[in-house]
Amino acid sequence: MNTITFTEALRTTLNEEMARDVTTIVMGEDIGIYGGAFGVTRGLLDTFGPHRVIDTPISEGSIVGVGVGAALTGLRPVVEIMFMDFLALAMDQLTNQAAKLRYLFGEQAACPLVLRTASGAGRCYGPTHSQTFEAWLTHVPGLKVAIPATPADAAGLLRSAIRDANPVVFLEHKLLYGQRGQVPDGHVVPFGKARTVRTGRDVTLVAWGAMVACADEAATLLEDDDIQAEVLDMRTLAPLDGEAILTSVRKTGRLVVVDEAPRTGGFSAEIAAQAAEYVLDYLEAPVRRVTGPDCPIPASPALEQAYLPTPERVADAVVELFDV
Repeated sequence: MNTITFTEALRTTLNEEMARDVTTIVMGEDIGIYGGAFGVTRGLLDTFGPHRVIDTPISEGSIVGVGVGAALTGLRPVVEIMFMDFLALAMDQLTNQAAKLRYLFGEQAACPLVLRTASGAGRCYGPTHSQTFEAWLTHVPGLKVAIPATPADAAGLLRSAIRDANPVVFLEHKLLYGQRGQVPDGHVVPFGKARTVRTGRDVTLVAWGAMVACADEAATLLEDDDIQAEVLDMRTLAPLDGEAILTSVRKTGRLVVVDEAPRTGGFSAEIAAQAAEYVLDYLEAPVRRVTGPDCPIPASPALEQAYLPTPERVADAVVELFDV
């Protein structure tokens, strides 16, 4: 059990998986000599050489396209796209190629591609470098979507992603890179299995990525009102552990979903819809969503903070449910 940062957990896992399996390669912009925009791949070039740690041109469509081709030939490419926003330049390769190959060719083709990318706001990078559009990705059958919230899950989910025979989009929130936590050696986290951060009797708070800490802090604030919140970290959105949410709501009778993305069409709406479809009779109040607003993310520090969900906003939303 080692206490390391989120970044170090990712780097250590890449090192171990590349040493374990010579077919695992990494590729992307500035991942070799520079070590990656956020330092995740630092040192890999010295260890594994330029044939397995490949610096690419600035062309996201080409990077993902080459990654798909490499996966089809039997390699296990881990592709880094510097910012999640830039996936817009590779959506054809990701959604019309990687996601469809197993459905088109069955056992004749596999696409064990991992696409790592930095997501989320909080660093004042502005509207084109701060987005969280995981709802786009979960709407594509054939893609898996993992979003770790802790160093342990960063390691465990990345290890599962690299060993998976299907394409996985692996989202790393920028605010988490410096977070420290204990990571067990060889840690593996299965996809589709939520983590209960804390148990509670009165309300279920559902979150993923950086919003898990926000929800957990809100649960601490709610203790002053004698409200016990159960906090769930979804870990993966595709596959989604829907049963964990429904089981919790059957117990608490209330549900609040915390999602950094814009409100309209966000993944929070899918969770709210599942609650309405399957556990409506258990709900003692309407489902609430605490989200970002329907606008581009501001670059101004003050405006960006106003954009993001906060523990106080989440706690206020929960208290309102008890006044319904």
